[in-house]
Amino acid sequence: MRASTWSAAGAAAFAGLVLAWGLNYLFVRAGLGLSGPLWLAFLRAGVGALGAAIFLVPRVGRRSMSPRDRAWAMLLGVPNTAVFFGLWFVAAGSVLPGEAAVVVYTFPLWVALFSGPVLGVPLRRPEIVAVVVGFSGIVLVSEPWRAGSAGLNPLAVLELLVGSIGWAVGTVAIQRRFSRETILAAHFYQLIGGSIALLGAAVLLEPSAVPRASLALVEIVLWLGLVGTTFAYAVWFTLLARLRAATLSSFVFLVPIVALAASAVVFGERVDPVQGVGVALVLAAVFLIGRGSTAPPESRKDGSGPAETPVPSGPGDVR
Repeated sequence: MRASTWSAAGAAAFAGLVLAWGLNYLFVRAGLGLSGPLWLAFLRAGVGALGAAIFLVPRVGRRSMSPRDRAWAMLLGVPNTAVFFGLWFVAAGSVLPGEAAVVVYTFPLWVALFSGPVLGVPLRRPEIVAVVVGFSGIVLVSEPWRAGSAGLNPLAVLELLVGSIGWAVGTVAIQRRFSRETILAAHFYQLIGGSIALLGAAVLLEPSAVPRASLALVEIVLWLGLVGTTFAYAVWFTLLARLRAATLSSFVFLVPIVALAASAVVFGERVDPVQGVGVALVLAAVFLIGRGSTAPPESRKDGSGPAETPVPSGPGDVR
């Protein structure tokens, strides 16, 4: 739908998603003082799955999914949840929230690259320009040339990038495999699959870092699980069932801006002039992608999932 025709509820839901995902980076940073990173990632995914079971599954049902569909969804939870959450949380101990967010949000570039071969929809020229501009902005914000001095930890950057690629692989694969009627149920099962994988990794790799229960940890996990996962991913996958993956993922370049602003207030993270230029480029990318148009993905003839059909460009058609 065009931005000018958004309902108040739809606009509020998307704004809530951006806010939740942006603030997640601060909650993760705070949670790492109370838990090992893989245990914290497991708790987020597990509580998110529980929230989905309570709030989403009764609404969308599970009977529409075959056993094979459920198995595929759980398998896709490995890259989409376990790899993404796990590597992000491991890296977050040595990278400030805003910096972590801008590196993770190379995600739209990976989605754009994978959408062509996996979904069979090559990017159009305006979308290519938007992704390149947005990625350039992220590079300026993260300032990789400063690594080794006052810059980012190179290993942490690599972990964040691989986690971002995992999220992109899962996003594109889920959109290919599942129809709009089953994509929310698939989200529930991918959280279960990701939770199982994260629990196994935490037991094997962090046996001495099992978190101790505390009110602060409970508050952090409830935010990450219910707000940052159950709510935000419900909005995400609902939109993913209706929009092209490359367009949707590019538009959430707004998330690192929220993370940077919040981190500046809470942790004193500062944006230097070069990073300011990067933020401007990110906003320009959002504007460019918003000028493109999207069409709801139609179900494949074989029933395996949605196919994306590009439509002529139109001003302001972002959702």
